[in-house]
Amino acid sequence: QITTFNSSGTLTTQPLTNSVQYVIVAGGGAGGGGIGGGGGAGGYRSSVSGENTGGGASAESLAPVSGNSAYPIVIGGGGAKGGAEATKGSPGVNSSAVGITSTAGGVGGSVAVRNNTPNGDGDDGGSGGGSNRTDSTPSAGAGVSGQGFAGGASQSPFSGGGGGASETGQTAGSSAQGGDGVASAITGSSVTRAGGGGGGHYGGGPFPDGGAGGAGGGGTGNTSDPGSGSNATGNTGGGGGGGSGNLGLGGNGGSGVVIIKEPALFIASTVWDIRTVFRKIVEDEWT
Repeated sequence: QITTFNSSGTLTTQPLTNSVQYVIVAGGGAGGGGIGGGGGAGGYRSSVSGENTGGGASAESLAPVSGNSAYPIVIGGGGAKGGAEATKGSPGVNSSAVGITSTAGGVGGSVAVRNNTPNGDGDDGGSGGGSNRTDSTPSAGAGVSGQGFAGGASQSPFSGGGGGASETGQTAGSSAQGGDGVASAITGSSVTRAGGGGGGHYGGGPFPDGGAGGAGGGGTGNTSDPGSGSNATGNTGGGGGGGSGNLGLGGNGGSGVVIIKEPALFIASTVWDIRTVFRKIVEDEWT
């Protein structure tokens, strides 16, 4: 049985379930304003065999649970963009389920282009926010081990992309793309989640376009002057795109998601074929 939570709720396990597979993604951080850094993706944690969890790590262990029991599921919201170009937005919100917590994505750095008001550092998070274009050299936010990667560093006059679950956000000189997320087929179809937001740019002249959002719902950095970065896709944990130019605002981060997969258990009738019993034991579906 597979249960997907796009909003907070309660998981009630099947009577014979004693462990579950999971994908738990936190809310992504907002992009920065005023040639803003991309928002970092929400932390990505997975126990699906053969797939990666965030930060390039191997799948985690299955989560132990009790059968016929209720477990609260918390879906983290995406971070909200700041109300002014130099005002930092909000990080995402943690998501949690069956005793596992994924860390919210970090905010992209912001700066007032006209006077270089400082706020340019990207914040740490599940994946880190990209740093903002500024006359100083701000630092990009770090990611959490086993959940995501760092944001990209800015190179004046460009901003860095937000970190994704599978790679670091790009530095501005290499297009400021947000880091890509991680793909999972826990539902039966492969879906990529937790991409970082693209960094913004100044606009016009020789300056490049804003960075693309990372695969997995990351918002795109803006390419006009002024203009706001695009919002990340909901229920992916993507980071918001960075704004551009004077008065440009960042995009909102995407909300998280929780997916739980319980094993398909086989319960024998009073009479059964011994070959069926053997096959079910080998497949770990006998109880």
